[in-house]
Amino acid sequence: MGRLTETVKHLIIINFIVWIGLIAIGNENLYNMLSLHFPLNPEFKPWQIITHMFMHSNVFFPHIFFNMLALYMFGSPLEQMWGRNKFLFFYFSAGLGAVLLPFAIDYFQFNSAIELLTGQGYVKSDILALLEQGRYNEQWVEILGQEKWIDNVFRVYFQQGVGASGCVMGLLVGFGMSFPNARLMLIFLPVPIKAKYFIPLILAYEIISGVSGGASVFGVNVAHFAHVGGALTGFIMMWYWKKNQFNQNRWD
Repeated sequence: MGRLTETVKHLIIINFIVWIGLIAIGNENLYNMLSLHFPLNPEFKPWQIITHMFMHSNVFFPHIFFNMLALYMFGSPLEQMWGRNKFLFFYFSAGLGAVLLPFAIDYFQFNSAIELLTGQGYVKSDILALLEQGRYNEQWVEILGQEKWIDNVFRVYFQQGVGASGCVMGLLVGFGMSFPNARLMLIFLPVPIKAKYFIPLILAYEIISGVSGGASVFGVNVAHFAHVGGALTGFIMMWYWKKNQFNQNRWD
């Protein structure tokens, strides 16, 4: 591994301070206030789009450990190559992409279910008010056709997003496109593999897991399409920069 660069070091420190601080405080309301919520949920606040990137599971240490390890491994070489400003722009852009893609998918799924119910005479505000209480009308199951639709509505409405995984997935793509022949030796893949082969594999796994509802490569059930959104944003930015030979001096 190479040296730890300054910006990456500060990001890692901030993430661990937030993680330790929230555990020490033990305030669920604060954790809830900083986590990312579905936009139609009254718990959603605009700042959560940023704050959730610095939060991690307070009961599952590997969540923050592997994210910070990946931030060090893939972020430091990119910061050395790009400099602080360009690196931060890329990092947070990938994080925003990790928000927008699952938001779009979840909103479509959620709104499709709501439209089916409103088409049967239910009022949207009444539906949301009942959901906010953690309840639903049993007749909804008959209208929606199957119980899993109700489960999906509840999942989307009440889910809380935390973690830097989307940012990290963007960095992984940026690293792979910048150093395609770099050989990666990862904990869950004990065989060296070139970055240009590893990236398509991990993205395919995340997409399949997102569709099937399986576990992530990070070991827990997570927002797979947040990972895909971060990676896709990273790819688009790298493609654009390479195509246009983006001027490094603009970021000084």
